[in-house]
Amino acid sequence: MLFFAAEFLDEIYLQTQLKFTIMSEIESKVKAIIVDKLGVDEAEVKPEASFTNDLGADSLDTVELIMEFEKEFGISIPDDKAEKIGTVGDAIAYIEENAK
Repeated sequence: MLFFAAEFLDEIYLQTQLKFTIMSEIESKVKAIIVDKLGVDEAEVKPEASFTNDLGADSLDTVELIMEFEKEFGISIPDDKAEKIGTVGDAIAYIEENAK
């Protein structure tokens, strides 16, 4: 019985580690896209940073970011959802929930 409990806990640990690795990869890719497209310093790209207020994006920049996220992660972001993605953290959260 103890063997099965240990095996179960090992499986949960591995799944948790995999989830954090995937989340970390998504966050890294999102940040890299933002740095590339907006030409900002990576240190400025924090989860709470607003694309427009903090990172200087205009409406065209935000559309281009959304398109790049769709391309990079193989997802489609409907216009009504895209309008709600205003910060780096919003983008990361949406992609984590919807990436394949």
